[in-house]
Amino acid sequence: MNEQEMVSSPSRHSRAAATDANHFILTFENNRFASELFGQFDQNLKLLEERLHIDARARGNSVAISGDVQATNQARRALDFLYARLQSGGSVESSDVEGAIRMAVATDDQLTLPTLERKAKLTMSQIATRKKTIAARTPTQDAYMRALERSELVFGVGPAGTGKTYLAVAHAAQLLERGLVDRIILSRPAVEAGERLGFLPGDMKEKVDPYLRPLYDALYDMIPGDKVERAITAGVIEIAPLAFMRGRTLSNAAVILDEAQNTTSMQMKMFLTRLGENARMIITGDPSQVDLPRGVKSGLVEALQILRSVEGISIVRFKDVDVVRHPLVGRIVQAYDTQYAVQDESEQTDR
Repeated sequence: MNEQEMVSSPSRHSRAAATDANHFILTFENNRFASELFGQFDQNLKLLEERLHIDARARGNSVAISGDVQATNQARRALDFLYARLQSGGSVESSDVEGAIRMAVATDDQLTLPTLERKAKLTMSQIATRKKTIAARTPTQDAYMRALERSELVFGVGPAGTGKTYLAVAHAAQLLERGLVDRIILSRPAVEAGERLGFLPGDMKEKVDPYLRPLYDALYDMIPGDKVERAITAGVIEIAPLAFMRGRTLSNAAVILDEAQNTTSMQMKMFLTRLGENARMIITGDPSQVDLPRGVKSGLVEALQILRSVEGISIVRFKDVDVVRHPLVGRIVQAYDTQYAVQDESEQTDR
């Protein structure tokens, strides 16, 4: 058995015929799934080529892969995972291919996550809701999803586009569908309006909806629209500004606080102490995008410092490499971080 055969043992859904250490042909059993896997005009294979610097050429339900041994093995793991996704009734979009590539590359890091089987099959954490099943697309997303399963209080912090809020809402929807909680409570601080909500037109729901729209969008992605509306009417799903949490005990609920970087210290302490029996609390935010008045300390930043060693609390930190929106978003975040680092260094030098 040569090196390529040792590293890339075939799954039960595909066959690999190795010709040398840098080249093999991968054949999938189902022609229709293979076509969807390769993508229209083989666009998914082209993405593999670009990201892994390999050569991938399709013929029928087979694909010939050649290149660096490590990279071709990563391509194999990614394709096997995506094919299994199609077999289970899922779909494969370009974003799924990107995610599979990231996770396949991560398996070659000796210090990577225990859920990734190094030599054989690619395994990602998943959240299954009524409308869709969501798989982790980065190692940090995988760690975040595992933290959501095991911890009663989870902080997900990092730049926009990393899936913090989306995965939190998906997890809450999953808990509700499984009957593990009785309700979902979604909240955000309405910082832009300050204490002046009364000056906005409409009733209270119309006043605060613009600040909570991202939470609605995520909900409708997980649960059929008519069920969301009925659940909101019945109080099973509650979407409210942070101020409405004061004085309450939130029990038997999945509670999410989004944009938490815009809470004050007192607001964050108030929210954290709302946690009741059989409740799960998820707090998301980006400490680099604080909209509070100058001189007001972010409650999220303070909480991360104070609670970092508290048992039962998980803190997952996302970075620009975890951005799963358009690839340009990750580069934008990285450029801003670099500029801020230069400014901080300059300010310290001036002092």
